[in-house]
Amino acid sequence: MAVPEPTEVIALEGVAVIREGRRLLDRVDWNVHSHERWVVLGPNGAGKTTMLQVASTYLTPSRGTVRVLGHTRGRFDVRVLRERIGYAGAGPASLVRTNLPALEIVVTGRHAAFVDSRWHDYTEGDWAKAEENLDRLGARHLAERTFGTLSAGEKQRVLIARSLMTDPDLLLLDEATTGLDLGAREELVASLADLATDPDSPAVALVTHHVEEIPEGFTHIVMLGAGLVMASGSIDTTLTEDSLSACFGVPLRLDRLEGRYRAWKPR
Repeated sequence: MAVPEPTEVIALEGVAVIREGRRLLDRVDWNVHSHERWVVLGPNGAGKTTMLQVASTYLTPSRGTVRVLGHTRGRFDVRVLRERIGYAGAGPASLVRTNLPALEIVVTGRHAAFVDSRWHDYTEGDWAKAEENLDRLGARHLAERTFGTLSAGEKQRVLIARSLMTDPDLLLLDEATTGLDLGAREELVASLADLATDPDSPAVALVTHHVEEIPEGFTHIVMLGAGLVMASGSIDTTLTEDSLSACFGVPLRLDRLEGRYRAWKPR
């Protein structure tokens, strides 16, 4: 059976974001296609979260062209388009009601709502899908636990499961591993690696500061520094010691072992 041609999911052309006189992004070009798994890498203040917010349609750029899922920003109803975008990050996490069980939090993603499930009608299929999504993230055992009792890593897996409820064409993960201890980080990275190898999963963009957090199976990388794209392309050819050192402004060494990366500064 013929493999379908990849379709454009994100296209940023000459995008700039200026706030209070500060240029957060400058002349950014970025193209993502279906079934690609992207890492957005760079130091603090590089513009990673800002770029993801533009791609999610929640942030309007100061200039440039933004196309998401085939639609040019300014010519479509972003509220409709957002149903096709899964977005998990600090912003959505802050809206979750901590007294709700994990399964209920996941199912509310069906209507992109952060209220409890009594405010919308859900079918048996919706509840079954919520359980399946928890299972995909290795979190089915958390279904009856209230959100407030979960560890940081468990919360992230629940929120990512929630973001998959609408079968999105695009999944944006903003610093999903921030604040996790080593064990929780590795569990989440393993879950994202499984998601990356799932042929039915959407295009994914994952923001991180650390190459050690890049899941196996991610295919592309865009490296940002001071709001500029420093390098972009296939992760196998783009992520090098030279590009990493330029991105972070210090000389760095880079190793890859069994699909995972490690970086350090030589003495």
